[in-house]
Amino acid sequence: MSVLNASRNPALARVGALALPRVSTSVAVAAMSAISLAPGLLPRSAVLQGAFSGLLVAAGLLAMWAFSAVARRLVSDSVKARFDEHHWRISALGLSTAAAAIAVFAASSWQNSLRAAMGAPSAGLLHWAEAGCIAALTALGLWGIGVGISKALRWMGFARSVGALVMGVLGVQLVVGPAVWNGLSDSFDSSNAYIDTALTQPLSASVSGSPESLISWTSMGAEGRKFVATDPREDSVRVYAGVDSSPNAASRAALAVSELDRVGGFARNSVVVAVPTGSGWIDTHAVDGIEQRFGGDVAIVGQQYSDAPSWATFLFSRDEAEDSATALFTAVGTHIASMPTEERPDLFLYGQSLGAVGGSAALMEKSPTTACDVLWAGPPAGATRTEGATVLANTSDPVVWWSPALATQKPDLSRAVQDAPIPQWIPGVTFLQTTADMLGSLGVPAGHGHRYGTDQGTALGTCS
Repeated sequence: MSVLNASRNPALARVGALALPRVSTSVAVAAMSAISLAPGLLPRSAVLQGAFSGLLVAAGLLAMWAFSAVARRLVSDSVKARFDEHHWRISALGLSTAAAAIAVFAASSWQNSLRAAMGAPSAGLLHWAEAGCIAALTALGLWGIGVGISKALRWMGFARSVGALVMGVLGVQLVVGPAVWNGLSDSFDSSNAYIDTALTQPLSASVSGSPESLISWTSMGAEGRKFVATDPREDSVRVYAGVDSSPNAASRAALAVSELDRVGGFARNSVVVAVPTGSGWIDTHAVDGIEQRFGGDVAIVGQQYSDAPSWATFLFSRDEAEDSATALFTAVGTHIASMPTEERPDLFLYGQSLGAVGGSAALMEKSPTTACDVLWAGPPAGATRTEGATVLANTSDPVVWWSPALATQKPDLSRAVQDAPIPQWIPGVTFLQTTADMLGSLGVPAGHGHRYGTDQGTALGTCS
């Protein structure tokens, strides 16, 4: 059969038409690819970019499928008959491919400008090829799951399908949830496990965590053990109460104050209340900076309120951070106020990320001792009071940008220092981009993203 005859065969013509994606499919893929490749704040790995693009493309396909299903019922048969679907499919595919190519080219240029500013190698062709493959697999996988669920629901009927769906969600939470949760937590500080196994319990009675300590070594948790035992500066004091050290925030604060008194923390010239992040982490750069700032004549005390990642605590348990910081800051301030005036140390308050949110709440409560200075590093947008505080914020830090208001309003970067190119704010799109960047906010050198240096301590002011 000749090609000409084949082209006149209606059956073969229909097969050829079906080989092309629908107009709605081409539009959805191109639009969501462009959104996923819009300028972000941080360099992205091929895995993160691919997964993000694939997720948005799958969501776009689902939305377009729902829209098309409704539109087909509303459009009359006479209009459908005049519609040259094959022609429009070819046109849509060509324009969408061109748009996607332009988006990739622009994204490559933007990503390389970010990488240059942060001292990272450029992203080449292999990077984008890998990201494209991951995006395709992610989108197809999610789409296939969606189609499978849709067919299963139709087959099972409404009542049974709702029950099965509920059981499925519970199963995913029980089986997959803990693994994903732990994976995200580990990705934020992958060195914790190694560092913790390398640490040994202090033996000196004058050190917190020793056998004579009021706070047991095991109850401090991995972050607490790392904080008290990792190369403290001579004469400095570190005290940490873990979530297992005492049942609630108030009793942990009282225990931390007693331990601080036992090891001579209140005999130092300065006391810094350091509010940890959601996982209990106190940045080692901040600790080094604080001890450098005060020449070792300082005591640093922290209190854990959660062992979940900061983003999870910020979304679901922010009250825990606020209650814990308030309890500790008030307890330390009360003890200092009870001391003879000439013996009272200067009081300071420090918090990074969610720690800044907790510390900000602590300042709202009346304390018998006023802090000489307050420092927030990477404070979450719209959740921290910055008046009168020393603020360290990078323009490339997604934590400083992210809030629900970002979808409709430009971020306030008036207290941030520009460390990399700043993307143009696009309603809705910038919110999605910043949300994706949150996952890689700690995977950059200090001074970029959500990583801050020793100036977290050295920038603390003095008592007036």
